[in-house]
Amino acid sequence: MFHVFTRIIPLLLLLTLTQPAGASQGLAIDPATCLGCHGDVVSASLMANSVHGKNGCTSCHVEIVELAKHMKGEVTVGKVQCVRCHKKEAAEHAGSVHTAKGVLCANCHTDMHSHTSWKNDKRRVLSICVKCHKDERGFRESVHGKGVLAGNQDSAACNDCHGLHAIAALGDPKSHTNREFHTKVCLRCHADEKLVERNQISKVAVESYMESYHGKNYRLGYPEKVAGCADCHTAHQILPSKDPASSVHPNNLVKTCSGCHKNGSVLFTKFYAHGEHGDRENYPILYYTFIAMTGLLVSTFAVFWLHTLLWMVRGFVENREKAAALEEGQILHHVPEGHKQYRRFNRLHVFLHLTVIISFLGLSLTGLPLKFSDQAWAKILMDLYGGAPNAALIHRMCAGLTFFYFATAILMSINFLFIRKDIKGNFFQRLFGPDSLCPNLRDISDVVGMVRWFFFRGPKPTFERWTYWEKFDFLAVFWGMFAIGGSGLMLWFPEFFGSFLPGWAFNVATIIHSDEALLATGFIFSVHFFNTHGRPEKFPMDFVIFNGQMSKHEFIEERGDQWARYEKEGITENFKAKKSSGIVYDFCLKAFGFSAVFIGITLLILMIYAFMFPHH
Repeated sequence: MFHVFTRIIPLLLLLTLTQPAGASQGLAIDPATCLGCHGDVVSASLMANSVHGKNGCTSCHVEIVELAKHMKGEVTVGKVQCVRCHKKEAAEHAGSVHTAKGVLCANCHTDMHSHTSWKNDKRRVLSICVKCHKDERGFRESVHGKGVLAGNQDSAACNDCHGLHAIAALGDPKSHTNREFHTKVCLRCHADEKLVERNQISKVAVESYMESYHGKNYRLGYPEKVAGCADCHTAHQILPSKDPASSVHPNNLVKTCSGCHKNGSVLFTKFYAHGEHGDRENYPILYYTFIAMTGLLVSTFAVFWLHTLLWMVRGFVENREKAAALEEGQILHHVPEGHKQYRRFNRLHVFLHLTVIISFLGLSLTGLPLKFSDQAWAKILMDLYGGAPNAALIHRMCAGLTFFYFATAILMSINFLFIRKDIKGNFFQRLFGPDSLCPNLRDISDVVGMVRWFFFRGPKPTFERWTYWEKFDFLAVFWGMFAIGGSGLMLWFPEFFGSFLPGWAFNVATIIHSDEALLATGFIFSVHFFNTHGRPEKFPMDFVIFNGQMSKHEFIEERGDQWARYEKEGITENFKAKKSSGIVYDFCLKAFGFSAVFIGITLLILMIYAFMFPHH
């Protein structure tokens, strides 16, 4: 009697549950009738409690319309078409790698009659996936796998990275899709601030990665040439760094790093993969390097932007005074034959300056998108170059030009100090003499004179061959070559330098290279552009650096002390230009000059915008 009772109750339950569905779907056959024959295969109670419990048998087995024909064997059951109800899932599955490999719904959902919901239980997903993916059973021992098995729904399971139904083929391991995948899926969780906070996971990993060379290239859309999360931590067997089996355990770092850096060494692995320059306790060398570079940037810009602002105002007033004097018929500085041209720079000087312009703009155009990789304009520029690899090639070619003109400047300096016969005096007299770019005591009086002029306390000083701001520009190249050039070489050839320098030196080099480049571009595109082209008496452009010539009037007004010295020495006419530069030459060089200024100012505006509106 009890046996009959236990058979009837589930049938009644199933019948009750299927009544609404049966009515709405027009079921031809009562499920209880089906279980009369198939009760030994399908458990009524399990079916009633499954996700399909509200569906009748013929909801899936649609071929069976007439029971008599089915019982006679005239109508057989075909393959169930899950797509009839699960259209979204079926569409996703149709384009997946599982479909391509012949994996069907029933291969994962093995028992449709007792299948219960997987929602909020990632352990079910994991148990199914490892049945086929036997090589990934090590995932169970990973930090993610342990979290899943412990019931932590925030911990990543197979479906969090690969999805449940729309599982795409990753294809070539070096392809864009594959390379992007191995970082993109990690960021889904590790960039989720609430999830990270809820699970007490450090935010440093994502933040520091995105500020690294690898992360910046990834953000710009070019992950193919840089390391992603899985390259260091692996895809499935992610273990704590203290675990001897972890790919990022100190004993395994050489092998891990050698995956990309073939000649990686033990010293090389001392690199701080997720070092934070704001963390003084754990990364003091990075902290103090950043503080020093920030101090250099702030102090330099503070002094020279103030200098620029004062000059701008005073120069504007001076121009107004000159215009008013001309209206009254006064000539403030009459210079006989003032239109005649005199040579200030020779052809080598002009050539080197053109080289400086080309290399500096090339470095800026390719370096700033990496510096501000979070900006939309950075992505546009990088795409314009054809990708990060092309930008890197252009950057290094321009770096080669920079080393060329720097080496030439060194040779010219040696020639000036030791070889030239037309320069009088010994080494120190030449080094600190009027034709030298080395600062001397006169520069102090020139600075004082300019400040007095800024505040209407004295006349505008006249200068010798080189002004104090020109000397600063020249010496900045030397400092910049050691700072930017030295750090750039380290980052260009990391394996070579990593063979004798500790890895954290590359963290330091990155900070120096980035901040010094920011200082150089910001200074050139604002202060230098103003000093040469933007000041009221020269606006819109001082063409002297392009043709090497300036008028006698301009020479005496700006560099009266140099002219007076040349007159005293009787060599003035040695510098008289034999002929003015041609029309075609002037047109081409002015077009080039204005283009360079336009590009520089545009980049300056984009830099300011990036600081004002950072994107994360």
